[in-house]
Amino acid sequence: MLKKVLIAVAAVLVSTVMVSAQTLINGAGSTFIYPMFSKWSDEYHKMHPEVEFNYQAIGSGGGINQLTAGTVEIGASDAPLNDEQIAACEKAHGPVVHLPEAMGAVAVSYHIPGYNGILKFTGPVIADIFLGKIKTWDDPAIKSLNPGANLPHRPIIVVHRSDGSGDTYIFVDYLCKVSKEWNDKVGKGTSVNWPIGLGAKGNQGVTGQLEQIPYSIGYVTLIYALQNNVPFGSIQNKAGEFIHPTIQSVSEAAANAAKIVPKDLRFSITDAPGKTSYPISSATWLIVYVNQTNYQVAKETVKFLHWVLTKGQEMEPALDYAPIPKPIQKMELNLLKKVNYKGKSLL
Repeated sequence: MLKKVLIAVAAVLVSTVMVSAQTLINGAGSTFIYPMFSKWSDEYHKMHPEVEFNYQAIGSGGGINQLTAGTVEIGASDAPLNDEQIAACEKAHGPVVHLPEAMGAVAVSYHIPGYNGILKFTGPVIADIFLGKIKTWDDPAIKSLNPGANLPHRPIIVVHRSDGSGDTYIFVDYLCKVSKEWNDKVGKGTSVNWPIGLGAKGNQGVTGQLEQIPYSIGYVTLIYALQNNVPFGSIQNKAGEFIHPTIQSVSEAAANAAKIVPKDLRFSITDAPGKTSYPISSATWLIVYVNQTNYQVAKETVKFLHWVLTKGQEMEPALDYAPIPKPIQKMELNLLKKVNYKGKSLL
């Protein structure tokens, strides 16, 4: 009897130790990277059951706000922080490092009843649609790019993100490069003053609107378009080629960008050079503070990030993301070494 009691007490003690050893890593931000982050966290938890994850896919703007407030360990954004945002972080909790962890594409998706082909677009045509200058699907500017396509004389319904979004930043960053009028009138940012259109929250919201509203057009992360079977177009790139978004065409854009990225790894690869580069491609970043204040959480966060930037890269093609090019990967692993607790690197 005593033996059974001792065994029961031991089990309770072991259970208590296991619970107390749990480490929770909080992250928030990008919906663009959410499918990949979910896969990473699930796989990492299987190997390290003592590490739990809480990731809120609230959009890049929300992730940046929570990082600035210090309520998460990892802020995820599809746009690097601008100088003003970096200054706000430094004032609140000190410097940050940008760790690009995946490359992806923003697809220009549409819903035209009765038409399931792949439409061709140029950057200026996309800009004019979202400026409200091109109003119908059979506009000569669209028809001239798609001879033989039976496009209806129906109004184009524009759908865009309503929340602060890295996908928005990628999309409008591209439009600024290909349309002077867009650059002058609208500009770029995770949120902009849209000239026209319906707003929807998150990639899920935009995809849902596209599915429900006939004759609509919008922009979504490639994986959401694929998962929801929403058609998306080929975009003319800087070399004049019409390119469909794929892992390979995003990788081509990333490889060309790897030659010119700055040391802080805040860069843009929209409208990248190269005949096979998809022009609305981007990295997505995990952003962390350099000076950490909770040793246990910081240590586990850095271990997770190191795994993401190495072994975790092998999982990306299965979810239609492109891995980080090796030269950039080497640069960010060096940046990760700067993350410290009381001056001592955690890597």
